[in-house]
Amino acid sequence: MAHIQIPCMVLAAGRGERMRPLTDHTPKPLLKVQGQALIDWHLHHLSANGAQEIVINHAWLGEQIVAHVASANFPQLHIQLSAENTALETAGGLRQGMALMKIQDYFFAINGDVFCPEFPFAKIQEIVETLRQSPQKILAYLFLIQNPSHHPDGDFGLDQGIVSDKASNQSYTFSGAGIYHQDLLNGIKIGDVAKLAPLLRQAMATQQVMGELLDVMWVDVGTPERLAELNK
Repeated sequence: MAHIQIPCMVLAAGRGERMRPLTDHTPKPLLKVQGQALIDWHLHHLSANGAQEIVINHAWLGEQIVAHVASANFPQLHIQLSAENTALETAGGLRQGMALMKIQDYFFAINGDVFCPEFPFAKIQEIVETLRQSPQKILAYLFLIQNPSHHPDGDFGLDQGIVSDKASNQSYTFSGAGIYHQDLLNGIKIGDVAKLAPLLRQAMATQQVMGELLDVMWVDVGTPERLAELNK
């Protein structure tokens, strides 16, 4: 197993509207699944796979994220916090977070509000080495999942490792985890609000997005019901 050598980011700035009233007083990544904050599941696995450089962004109730990270026990991780006065959307958040990283080319990011205890963190560095050898610059590598019942139409198509903007026959859902090349986001000004999907679709048009389909338990903890289900 190759240790993760690229910087990693956990996205924790969302408001969690659909999780209200739980998120009126607690940021969604700090909600607990089986006794452990959602964000800590990721941090534990990143640490176990040798990651060191971590950026966590925050906006809504951000002071709780800051306090949580300060008291969390992950001695191997060098965690930096990227404060957003207003949530910058995914691409804007990634771009601001990049300014805190030492990036050679790629970095990894995962949504702080997904529960995926078997996510293949152990493969990340291996995938990065493969991307570096590609004759064409790959701007993103996305981890996709089978469409959950609350998102039946999916997001993107996948054919022999190439991700496309909606295949005609089969589409899959973006898991919220990906490996990104810094060039994907370099056109965004730091502090600008920017969505990720349009940038990905642009890169897909030139076949610069690769990916794979995960066969693991994955839950977007988007409603109180889904959280209660996980805690049964």
